[in-house]
Amino acid sequence: MMQDLLVTIQNYQPFNEQEAKDKKLFIEQLQTNPQFFTRESKLAHVSVSAWIVSPDRKKVLMAYHNIYQSWAWLGGHADGCSDLKAVIKREIAEESGLTDSIFLSEDLFAIEILTVDGHQKAGQYVSSHLHFNCTYLLEADPSLPLSIQPSENSQVAWLEIEKLAELVSEEWIQHNIYQKLVAKMNQQFPLKKGAI
Repeated sequence: MMQDLLVTIQNYQPFNEQEAKDKKLFIEQLQTNPQFFTRESKLAHVSVSAWIVSPDRKKVLMAYHNIYQSWAWLGGHADGCSDLKAVIKREIAEESGLTDSIFLSEDLFAIEILTVDGHQKAGQYVSSHLHFNCTYLLEADPSLPLSIQPSENSQVAWLEIEKLAELVSEEWIQHNIYQKLVAKMNQQFPLKKGAI
């Protein structure tokens, strides 16, 4: 599993300086940290996120996250599973109730190293650590039913991409990650003329 992701990351073409620098650290962890896929690696481990857009590319599916007290993308820990696309599909279903989404690309869409502040979860303190995150780009129909996962979020909704700066309280991730994902999506997966 480590070798497969190592090859994927080695072959990944960074979109910007953040991804280029994070790629080097990703490779270092994959080569030296045997517990990198599990939370047994307390300081840094693999996570997966989904950037789920509407067919017209105007909205993104997000949840109001209990820990971060902010609208945030969907995702979770790899927890030892090497099939990251299966992990993200499971996380999407658990966090939003959405079971019908499609990958706009089978390839890894983005990488980023994210800081996670210390917090309480299930009555236990979790120390501050890093998520070495793999992001996939998906599409879904905004009219499909959604549901919250009370242990993790209090709302799930399709948000207008143009209004994310007003809605997301995590300024760093909005500026450095969400804006990057929007720019990359518009560049690499533009809507064809005449599309909805």
